[in-house]
Amino acid sequence: MPDVKNWDQQISSFLLSPSQFLASTTCESFLAEVLHELRNDKANDQLKILLVSTLLEHPMVLCPSASDGEETALELLSIFSHLPQKSITLKCNVMLAITNVLICTSCLATHSKMAEDWLDLLFETIEDTNDYRCSLSQQPLRATACDCILELEICSPGLLSQKLEALNLLKHQETSILHQSYCTLYTLVLKNAIRTLTNQKEVTDLDFKSIFSGNEGFAWKTNPNFLPLNMMVQVPRLPPGLDCKELKSITSSLLDESYLLTPISQSTLLRDLVEIVAMVPGLSPTLFKSQLLRLFGTADIVLMHATLFMKDIFTDSLFTAEDENFLLKRLVGSAQHPLLRIPEKLFYMDCILHFPENRPISSSGEESLPVLITPSLAASLLPTVFNDSATMLCRLNLLSLVHLEADEGEAEKGISYLFDHIMALLKIIDGDSSREVVVTTFRALFIFLKHFNGMEEFSDKLTDKLCEIYSRHCQLAPHLIGLVDRIQDCLEEPLWSVKLLRGLQKCIQEIPPIQLTIHNLTWHLKVLKRVAKEGQIDQRNTIYLLLNVLINSNLCEIGNWQIGNAVLAVCRNVLEHPSIDRMFIALADLLQYISGNYDDMDIKDHAHFYYTLLTNLSREKLAGILAKDLDGERAKERSHSSVMAETDEVAGNLTVRKTKKQVLQLIKVEEKSPHSSSDQAESLGTTEETKNLLAVYQRQFQVPGFGSEVTLKYRLTHTDDTDPLFDRVYTICLQFEVKDTNYTKVSDIHVPCVFRDREPPEVIVKLKPHKPYPTTLHVSALFTTQDGLSWHSLLPDVSVTFPEIFLPLPLLPNLSSACKEMVFDKIWESGASGNPDKSAISLFCFKTGDEGLADLIKTHFQGYMIANEQRERVWKVLLFLPPKCHVLFRITRGEDAVQVSIATDNWELLPLVNTYLQKITDP
Repeated sequence: MPDVKNWDQQISSFLLSPSQFLASTTCESFLAEVLHELRNDKANDQLKILLVSTLLEHPMVLCPSASDGEETALELLSIFSHLPQKSITLKCNVMLAITNVLICTSCLATHSKMAEDWLDLLFETIEDTNDYRCSLSQQPLRATACDCILELEICSPGLLSQKLEALNLLKHQETSILHQSYCTLYTLVLKNAIRTLTNQKEVTDLDFKSIFSGNEGFAWKTNPNFLPLNMMVQVPRLPPGLDCKELKSITSSLLDESYLLTPISQSTLLRDLVEIVAMVPGLSPTLFKSQLLRLFGTADIVLMHATLFMKDIFTDSLFTAEDENFLLKRLVGSAQHPLLRIPEKLFYMDCILHFPENRPISSSGEESLPVLITPSLAASLLPTVFNDSATMLCRLNLLSLVHLEADEGEAEKGISYLFDHIMALLKIIDGDSSREVVVTTFRALFIFLKHFNGMEEFSDKLTDKLCEIYSRHCQLAPHLIGLVDRIQDCLEEPLWSVKLLRGLQKCIQEIPPIQLTIHNLTWHLKVLKRVAKEGQIDQRNTIYLLLNVLINSNLCEIGNWQIGNAVLAVCRNVLEHPSIDRMFIALADLLQYISGNYDDMDIKDHAHFYYTLLTNLSREKLAGILAKDLDGERAKERSHSSVMAETDEVAGNLTVRKTKKQVLQLIKVEEKSPHSSSDQAESLGTTEETKNLLAVYQRQFQVPGFGSEVTLKYRLTHTDDTDPLFDRVYTICLQFEVKDTNYTKVSDIHVPCVFRDREPPEVIVKLKPHKPYPTTLHVSALFTTQDGLSWHSLLPDVSVTFPEIFLPLPLLPNLSSACKEMVFDKIWESGASGNPDKSAISLFCFKTGDEGLADLIKTHFQGYMIANEQRERVWKVLLFLPPKCHVLFRITRGEDAVQVSIATDNWELLPLVNTYLQKITDP
């Protein structure tokens, strides 16, 4: 079984990506290993808690069916029963895991025997109030049992509805800190019992009173999960006229005790009681009146949220107009309190925007301003440039709504302030500010324009200011484009966005040619591409600008693909423009000039294709070819012959076909083992110099990329059974895919051509391992044939074996043999030191004759040989495995067998080393 360190790695890998982890094993085997290790008495509690976490995080992955879940829960119950009393934390985790598995695998819903036994055990555990049977040290176990029962009741509402009398008794008996757990559990069960009763057609006083005195078994009948009341169209209610004295007494008692609970428990209790009162007509919301004064002054967010929930349910039946006004002022004050954290302030501002009014004007649930929020009340929330980004944006949105609803005089003054604030932000980014400030500014622009885009006085000034800033900072192009897109998504008639795009187009046209560089031209082309999408904007000036730039610069000679592609993107959008007829000649001239002068074949081909479409197709057919699907992507490939017969050849040339068989293959070039460098002057072999050299070598390990590449050589040839059509293929692009995570992505390799009657070209594949393990490369190729057609073909997979990763020691080439041996001994000492992190030693034995041993060493280890002490019949071999691993062999010829002592600084390599030695030594 794996040791502790291996379990740490396995569990981390599983929790990070269960699907990827289980690709190399099965959930059944992994679960069996986990359960087996949980039974191991030698494993410590910390390891077992780590193992249990797999079932807490991903129970459905390890137990995909109800039967698997029940079997796993039985195993865990057996483990739980044999755990020592002192392992409290572990027992709590196992208890949670059993509950989790039963819920997630539907064992609870199907009323399995295991679920019934487990619930009995949990209830028996919580019946030990005040720890009479067990010691105080077992109290965490009882707290966990309460949490488990609470979760079971939440997932199956009404499960404990026949246990209310017993739960009430336990709540009264418990005097420890767990009293609030019992109180919370009782309140939830009471709420679910009443909620279940509302589903009955006729409810009598006897039915209603019976729920308080129930002390029977568990109600295993499946119940649906109940929606919260504020999400329901109509609150379910019991019939009026029922005797509610006992329920009123219980509710009052719970409210009186609530102040003793923690804020989170109080909030949960209040929410449950609110739902109970809302469902029972005989109970008045005034029961909560005594709690309001305390709740209005609370500094706990959870209690404030519970108060707002209460207001949403009861409105003016509990809260007066004065209460509503006071609560809003409380929210406004809290939203700017200097001692509160930013998330808390944002919470209070969000509460203002979704405030449940007694007399709401709208019930849509969207952001709307409460009637009582006036400009004077919200004046303290005016945004400033000194606010953090989130606070400033939230305040800006809130104050925009305030001034939209204000009187004319106050509105004009408030909107002017907000506009000045926006202009101040623009002045900041004009000073070349950070990305965070730029993003915040454009979000603020969006908020302001969403509310006030119809005010031309402000929107026109913003347009001019943005164009002015863009003329100095063209790198703002993506932000401007994003702003335009979001405004158009938000508004029905986004006239402002068209004005801005027209202004940006004019701004680009007025830039002196001497200021145009490849860098800023890239940004300008992005803007012009977006401008070309607007049917209301004339594109002739854009076309003339592009043609003028190409004619009067050396862009065509440079042949920059990115620039050419950006120009064609503008042209493509112009092709879809509704006024294409008025720009026909200018666009045709531009496309023809690109196709004849641009020094990039791909750009020339695309320009020629667009020119062909422009000059041969009607507007309707052109729109059909350039149409986009609903997701905004290119439409699926369609036959051009259905649009125009004479373009069949063009359409065919643009299609990438798939070969039926494998056309090409990579053949490994067998190379001899690398030879060791010849011995040099012994002056390099002193002990002191060896230590210095070893220190330098170890420091190199910290340099990124040190020894990181494995170079493999292949021949790219045709397969035996290949169609004569592929005897000559051109512009081959080999694409590699590594399925595991032990290697970095392999770059594409381009080969000019492969002819069957010529020497196959050599292909060098460079691998950069994260871990030096064998792997398999999936290879495919894109290429063209003599007839100009493009093809895609799969190649046979390429296997990278373990010995192909071996490299000689990456030390100085003029190192002497004596010095190399001393380095070997130093590395061996560190590998055999017993360091538990990574280093390890091992032994491998095999039988062979003297001649056979010499041939084996010469064949497999000649290039990695450090020392050859034939008199003592000892050979030393050092293998370097990138990126930073070593494997050392000390081969000794004994009387009966050959002993290979192994040392490594990565013990995970030992199984691979052992398999490799077995393979090369098998007779």
